Amino acid sequence: MSNSDLNLNLDYKELGLKVGLEIHQQLNTSRKLFCNCPTKIRDDEPHGEIERVLRPSQSEMGQIDKAALIESKKEKNYVYQYYNDSTCLVELDDEPPQGPCEEGIYTAVEVSELMNMHVVDDVQVMRKMVIDGSNTSGFQRTMFVSQDGSIETEYGDIRITSLCLEEDACKKVRDEKDKVIYCVDRLGIPLLEITTEPDITTPEMGKEAARRIGTILRATGKAKRGLGTIRQDVNISIKEGARIEVKGVQNLDLIEQIIKNEAIRQIKLNEIKKELIERNAEVKTGIENIVDVSELFKNTESKVIKSALKKKGVVKAILLKGFDGLIGKEVQPNRRLGTEFSDRGKVIGGVGGLFHTDELPKYGITQEEVDALKEFMGVNPETKDAVIIVGDREDKAVRALGAVLDRANEAITIGIPEETRKALEDGNTSYLRPLPGAARMYPETDIPNIAISDEFVENIRNNLPEMPKEKLERFIKEYDLNNDLAKQMVMSYHVDLFEELAKTFVNVKATLIATTIEATVKEIRREGFNTEILEEKHFKQLFESIENGKVSKEAIVDVLKGFIENPYENVDKILEIKGLSAMSEEDVKKEIRSIIEQNIAVVNEKGMGAMGLLMGRCMANLRGKADGKLINKTLQDELKSIINK
Repeated sequence: MSNSDLNLNLDYKELGLKVGLEIHQQLNTSRKLFCNCPTKIRDDEPHGEIERVLRPSQSEMGQIDKAALIESKKEKNYVYQYYNDSTCLVELDDEPPQGPCEEGIYTAVEVSELMNMHVVDDVQVMRKMVIDGSNTSGFQRTMFVSQDGSIETEYGDIRITSLCLEEDACKKVRDEKDKVIYCVDRLGIPLLEITTEPDITTPEMGKEAARRIGTILRATGKAKRGLGTIRQDVNISIKEGARIEVKGVQNLDLIEQIIKNEAIRQIKLNEIKKELIERNAEVKTGIENIVDVSELFKNTESKVIKSALKKKGVVKAILLKGFDGLIGKEVQPNRRLGTEFSDRGKVIGGVGGLFHTDELPKYGITQEEVDALKEFMGVNPETKDAVIIVGDREDKAVRALGAVLDRANEAITIGIPEETRKALEDGNTSYLRPLPGAARMYPETDIPNIAISDEFVENIRNNLPEMPKEKLERFIKEYDLNNDLAKQMVMSYHVDLFEELAKTFVNVKATLIATTIEATVKEIRREGFNTEILEEKHFKQLFESIENGKVSKEAIVDVLKGFIENPYENVDKILEIKGLSAMSEEDVKKEIRSIIEQNIAVVNEKGMGAMGLLMGRCMANLRGKADGKLINKTLQDELKSIINK
C-alpha cells in the first residue's frame, strides 16, 4: 500500500469520531504535594539510588488487573535515583506522606471555578494503582476536587467531567533491557488532571480544547512552564472502532495529527478484519503453536539471526492462516499491521523485532530460506498463509510470538483492540499496554479528608485571575504594545516578569522590555547560550541600568550574555568585563569627530552622502556604549557643521 491510500478525505461526523482529553499540568508551588521538598527538576548527578521489583497482586475482589499482569511479564527491575538535599523518604516510600500542599488545593479550586465546575465539600485522598514502576509505592495519590463543568470553544462547548489534584510520577531517565531507571525529583510535584467528556468531534476541535484549557491554567500563574510540564492524553474512538488512549502528547500542535492518524488506523484495521473474515483466516494461540526453526537458518547470512544463534538463542516461528499480503498493509503513515505485531513482541517479549513473509526475502534472508520456511510451516498458497519469525533468547522469542499470536487473533475477532498507546513525534502511535481496569482506586489510609468550606470557595470566586482576553486588551491599552507583541506576552512564560518590570521601570518603553524577554532571549538561545541561567534579578539590573543611562539598549544582548557567562556578578562588573560602560554625550561627540577626521577625504568628496559609511564605523566603535539614535543625530549634526563651513 502506498501513502496515497492513507490520504483519506475523512467525514468525521459520518465516522462518529469521539475524542476526550486528559490534561495533566504541573503546578509551580513552593513545595511538593505531600512533603516539604522543592518542586525542582534536576539534571546533575544523583546522590544515590535504590532498586525494587514490582509484582502484580489480586484486588479485594480476587482479580489481577490485566495491564499490571502484562507489565509484570516484562521481568524488569526498577531503579530510583534520589538527591539528599531536594528529595526525601516520602518519595522513596519509606516515610508516611505529610498533609497536602495548600497552594495546590487553592489552585485546584481556582481552576474549577474558571471552568464552572462543582467543587466537593470533602476531598478524600485516594490511591490509584500504577503499573509501570513510575511511582515507588506502586500507586499514585490523587484527590477528586470537582466535577460537571464546561469550557467554551469556537467549535462549541465541551463538558469537563472532573478535576483531580494528584502527585506527578517519577522522571524516566532511561529504559534498559532488564531495568528501568527513574529519578524521584519529579515524583510528588502537584499535578492537576482535567478530564473532558468525549464531546470533541474533529481534530481541530481537539487542539482548540487543549489550547483553551491550557490558557485557563496559565491564567492562575501557578502552572509550571517548559517541556514536560503539561501533558495531554487523548482518548479516541470511531463508531465502528474502539477506545484508544494515547499517552503523553506534549506538543499541542500534534493533537490534530494524532486524532487524524488514529481515525485512519481504526478504518484500516476494520478493513483488514473484513478481509481476514472473507478469507476464513485462522490463528491458533498458545505456546504449543510456536515452532523452532533454528535448523533452517544455521547457515544464514542474516546478521540479526546469526547474532541470535551465536549467543545460543533460537529462531522461532508461527503460522498465520489467511494473513498473506495483509501483514504489510499500511494502517498509519509508514506503519503497517506488521508494525502492530512487532510492537507487541517488543513490549511483551523484549525482542528487537520480527520478520514476516510479506517482506521476505530481505535483511540477509534468502529466497531459498523463505521457501524452506514456508514448506516446513505448512504454508498453503490457496489459503494465503503467512509466517512470522523471531530470533532471540528462547524465553523472549516464545513470549514475543505468544503476544503476536494474541494480537493476530484480535485482528480477526475484534479488529481494533482497546489499548493504551504512546504518542510518537510524527503523529503516529505505538502499543504500550492494554487499557487498565476500572477498579484501580482505593482509599488512602495515611491522610485524613480535607474539608472545603463555602467561605474558602467564595473567597476564591471573588478573586479569580484575569483571563487572557482581558489581559490582551489591557496590555495594548496600558503598555502600548502592538497586537502581535501583546499576544506573545499574554501567552509567554514570563508574563508576570514583564508586568513587574514594566511597572517598576516606567521610563523604559514596555515594548523594549517585552521584546527583550521574548525575542532577544530566544535569539541568544539560538546562538547556543543557556538562557535558563537568566533570573529575575538579571533583568531588573539590566533595565535599571537602561533607565538611569548606564546601559544603552544596543548593549542588551551583550549584557545578557555577560550574565549567562558570569551569573553571580552584578551589572557594573558585567559592563566592565564587556567594556560596555555608557559614554556621556560629550564623549560620544569626541569619538564621532575623531572618526570624521579619519575619513575627511570621503566627507569632502561625498558630503552628506558619506553618512552611511561613517554610521557603520561609528556603530562599530560605539555599539553598546551609546544609544543608536544619539549616534545617528550626533553624526548628522557634525557632518552638517563641517559641510556648511
